[in-house]
Amino acid sequence: MGKIILSWDDLESACKSCTKCPLHETRANVVFGVGNRSAEVLFIGEGPGENEDLKGEPFVGRGGILLDNMLEIIGLSRKSNIFIANIVKCRPPNNRDPHSSEREACAPWLNEQIALINPKIIVCLGRIAAGEIIGGDFKISRDHGKWYEIKGRKTMALYHPAALLRDPNRRPDTFVDLKELESVIKETCTQTY
Repeated sequence: MGKIILSWDDLESACKSCTKCPLHETRANVVFGVGNRSAEVLFIGEGPGENEDLKGEPFVGRGGILLDNMLEIIGLSRKSNIFIANIVKCRPPNNRDPHSSEREACAPWLNEQIALINPKIIVCLGRIAAGEIIGGDFKISRDHGKWYEIKGRKTMALYHPAALLRDPNRRPDTFVDLKELESVIKETCTQTY
């Protein structure tokens, strides 16, 4: 996939029939992404869990409710002004971290989504997404809320909602990070937020 597929529908259809890695063998649904396809802010998670696989939508269940609440604090919504995608589009068995070969197989799908959306800001949700997008020696516990310039886009990482459910002590840091994100959105984006 060297060139951009010009149609969202073509991209989604091709992605949903993907068999590039073994994850396709156990998926219920490809979780392509959801939201405003011309959003200036793109959120990227690591991959679908069980609920996401069953529904075919990223961030549902308890983690999705928490993410929606986090977004609402700063005037964002998956229904109107952001897009949410994942590093891998199929659920890794038992919700394990996606293997590097699986991330590599899925990278063209996410790259095409980024090219079509052309966001001004990318927000990585959790260490896997941040490691893939930001790279280097990124550590979520140390580097959450910091800004990076990645391929001309402002990029930051937040704790993954599942991590916040496991450890509520991280929520105050995440609130600070969200307010920082809100400030940069207001400085950078032209859409109404």
